[in-house]
Amino acid sequence: MKRLFLLVSLLVLSKFSAQTWATEDQYIQKFAKYAVEEMEKYKIPASITLAQGLLETGGGQSRLALEGKNHFGIKCKEDWTGKTMKHTDDAPNECFRVYDDPRQSYEDHSIFLSTRKYYQNLFNLNMKDYRAWAYGLKKAGYATNPRYASILIDKIEKYKLYEFDDTNSKEVLYAVLKMYPDLKDDRTFMAQLEPEKYTQKVKEPITLTVPYKQTSYTQQQKRVERIKTKAETLNSIIIKSHPNEGLKYIIIPEDTNIKFIASKFNISENKLMRWNELKSDVLRKNDIIFLESKNSDGNTPTYKAESGEDMHDIAQKFGIKLNKLYTKNRMDEGQKPFAGQLIYLIDKKPRN
Repeated sequence: MKRLFLLVSLLVLSKFSAQTWATEDQYIQKFAKYAVEEMEKYKIPASITLAQGLLETGGGQSRLALEGKNHFGIKCKEDWTGKTMKHTDDAPNECFRVYDDPRQSYEDHSIFLSTRKYYQNLFNLNMKDYRAWAYGLKKAGYATNPRYASILIDKIEKYKLYEFDDTNSKEVLYAVLKMYPDLKDDRTFMAQLEPEKYTQKVKEPITLTVPYKQTSYTQQQKRVERIKTKAETLNSIIIKSHPNEGLKYIIIPEDTNIKFIASKFNISENKLMRWNELKSDVLRKNDIIFLESKNSDGNTPTYKAESGEDMHDIAQKFGIKLNKLYTKNRMDEGQKPFAGQLIYLIDKKPRN
């Protein structure tokens, strides 16, 4: 048996208590500087960026923000090569970008607006006219909510975010402190203004190497635990309501088969195979399985196919029957879409 070594690092650190952003005010305190930095680089009003961040993340509390550090709901698209996560938005298990730091999300948002042709007219507007920018974003198709512009403007005026349009990256923290005077008692925030006074020197980490011999019994126990964990995960599957008229569906959490799902939900295997247009009874992790017949239309007019997707993937994502999807897009059965292809989900694709 090979000897394995377990590396244990004991770090002796002096830390400040970390500030969270459980409220919209705390979100502004945390991320106003990022919005101002982006304004300087890309000429997008800081008030607009910050209001969008507040709205998209629900004040920093959205799953995308907390787990993926994605503050603007930017999806993967065909040109993304970084980390990703699955999240339900217009459809289950859509692909969203994951960032190492929220700052990257803020810059990616700026790049997204400044490089897409739909938003070019925004940059002809007065950079301090947040109202014009809000309505310009809605007109350019940034969001489907008809009240999107009004919601942004309400947030900007409620929190006086327009004041950040008149500052710069060197003075933005003083602007935040002026808006929230109580921050003078927050050591984490004040350390950004006066680092010499508040930052403590971190000691060097001490590293110990501890030999550890893994026995066959330990390996066996780990295998048992893996099997037990998988069983518990499969048994905890919950039925979800799809955005497409509330269709009942589940997301497979671990590799399994159609027989297990049929038994668990008391539905015949034949029905599950037919409703989901399955050619195999093998189910893989993250597969979308409907527990009732899908609809003839999707819940959104069109969708751009992502790299590697086939028509069955898209049919499952939007709760639409596969044969209807082929017909709407004037495609033969088995034909695959190319990355970025516009897929029609409600109306039939116009003839060329």
